[in-house]
Amino acid sequence: MSYQVLARKWRPHSFEEMVGQEPIVRMLINALDNNRLHHAYLFTGTRGVGKTTLARIFAKSLNCEIGITSKPCGTCKTCQAIDTGKFLDLFEIDAASKTKVEDTRELLDNVQYAPTQGRYKVYLIDEVHMLSNHSFNALLKTLEEPPAHVKFLLATTDPKRLPMTVLSRCLQFNLKRVPEEKIARQLELICAAEKIAFESEALHLLSKAANGSMRDALSLLDQAIAFCEQNITVKDTQSMLGTPEQQVIFGLLHALAKKDGPQLLHEIHQLAEGAPDFNQVLEELLSILHQINVTQIVGNESSEEINQFSKLFSAEDIQLYYQIALLGRRDLALTPNSEQGFEMTLLRMLAFQPVKMDQTAPTEKKAAPPSDTSLSTLAWVDILPKLELSGMALALASHCTLLKKLDNKIELALSLQHESLLNKKLIERIEQALTRFFNKPIQLNIKTASHELATPAKQQQQEHTEQQANAAKTIKDDTDVRKIMDLFNATLDVNSIKAVDSSIISDTN
Repeated sequence: MSYQVLARKWRPHSFEEMVGQEPIVRMLINALDNNRLHHAYLFTGTRGVGKTTLARIFAKSLNCEIGITSKPCGTCKTCQAIDTGKFLDLFEIDAASKTKVEDTRELLDNVQYAPTQGRYKVYLIDEVHMLSNHSFNALLKTLEEPPAHVKFLLATTDPKRLPMTVLSRCLQFNLKRVPEEKIARQLELICAAEKIAFESEALHLLSKAANGSMRDALSLLDQAIAFCEQNITVKDTQSMLGTPEQQVIFGLLHALAKKDGPQLLHEIHQLAEGAPDFNQVLEELLSILHQINVTQIVGNESSEEINQFSKLFSAEDIQLYYQIALLGRRDLALTPNSEQGFEMTLLRMLAFQPVKMDQTAPTEKKAAPPSDTSLSTLAWVDILPKLELSGMALALASHCTLLKKLDNKIELALSLQHESLLNKKLIERIEQALTRFFNKPIQLNIKTASHELATPAKQQQQEHTEQQANAAKTIKDDTDVRKIMDLFNATLDVNSIKAVDSSIISDTN
């Protein structure tokens, strides 16, 4: 009998044998036990997590000769036919190779006929997202209201590419990546059954490399058995996967801790002699940096080396190294060769060191409050912009002038023509601004005055009038303007002249 690969030999044949998908299995078992069966199921998730396997077990549960059950017998003709792929009423369709609408219509033409062998006709469409839009449109009506003897089981790795009209007609089950620990335990059971000697750490390396895919883990196990000659060791597994030993990473970290460039390059060149996968090396480095940082923050029990590094490096160092390693791994494919890219990543860690900030908080320098002797009616013009007022409060303050200041009391004068601006809330806003400016509580009183006052608003108006007059004079005296006026017998519209701030002119020059 020819050899059967582990991924097929150890494929689950019942819900109890499924690994790492307990919530999905529970929902399907409950649906079968309570006979609450939907007509269309969608299984989503990354490769090798059990989408098609679950669909086959579900089809077996629907058609087992003992009845609809969550525990198919596995021994009747129907169960055995489904396991061997010979059951006439289970139609497994690879959507990647049957994308045309004609293929879908041919499939739908047979939906109306009753099952040949079993209780239900089951259509298992794998990688359903590969169907064309026309195929989806042709499928919609049947998918929504199929005959009572038909069940649709759809599987995809990319549910985002499915139309919403299809998603809304299905019960969706999202299969998660299988945790590393569960993969490792399953690999141990398989190795024990296959009478393969192994080191537990080696199987953990395989489960980590599988990245949550049980099928990938079994394929890697097949590869490891062939590579290691019936005895799976850590050293051989690292060699096969291209991952370095932890001691090699520790050597790199020791050189970084000492800020020893030559030693760091020596460690890298020694590592390169083994022709490792530098992408895997950076992944291992990232994992160790993560362990160090967790130990620094939480103080959990770790290996002696991790505890040592958690004291040698600051948390800021580890965060910086992690980010550099992450970016280095991303850009590794862009480098002339992977060894050079890895070397530059480590040298970057050596070059970029976090700036050590002075831990003593600097004392804030506060501006000394102005003295009473500096206050005068003219000083109000200088004080007003520093109060950071706005809106109506600024308008009120602009039409006031300072009468006197005594200790924490300030008295302003407001001309009668602007008396309408007086408002309790506005006075409070000005009072608060003065309190902030003088850095002590201020009591404000505003009196009205019948005579004309020298206020900031008045001064600003005078300055604007002078600027406008100067601008008009400049235009009138300009020789080019005079020539144009004489040429066209034109007059100058003085009101159209706008004075420009001299600072703006200097900035443009």
